[in-house]
Amino acid sequence: MNIFTSVATGLLSAFFMFASSIKLLGWQKMIFDKQLAFFHSYGLNRQFMFLVGLAELFGGIAIWFQGSFWGVLGALALAGTSMGAIVCHLRFDTWKDGIPAMITLLLSSAVVYAVQPFL
Repeated sequence: MNIFTSVATGLLSAFFMFASSIKLLGWQKMIFDKQLAFFHSYGLNRQFMFLVGLAELFGGIAIWFQGSFWGVLGALALAGTSMGAIVCHLRFDTWKDGIPAMITLLLSSAVVYAVQPFL
């Protein structure tokens, strides 16, 4: 794993572990309420938000296992949740709301590409 992949993995893991903990546990009320309002505006419920949180938690942990199937699957899970967020933000919100998801999509795609020989 090169330095870029290590830094990207660390950033992605920290971001998604934080985001998933809020979606799963609701411990940061202000952010939780804003995220839940986004999900409701997309026609999605709290249970779907919980499932997204589980996918983010899985990806945030599995991405550390680079060089294995789990590392690639974790990076793909993060890319998938990022793509879903981008689609929802572009359809229902402003493009500015999708900037964090655009950044995480770029980083997770770079991690998948960096481990491409494994695929």
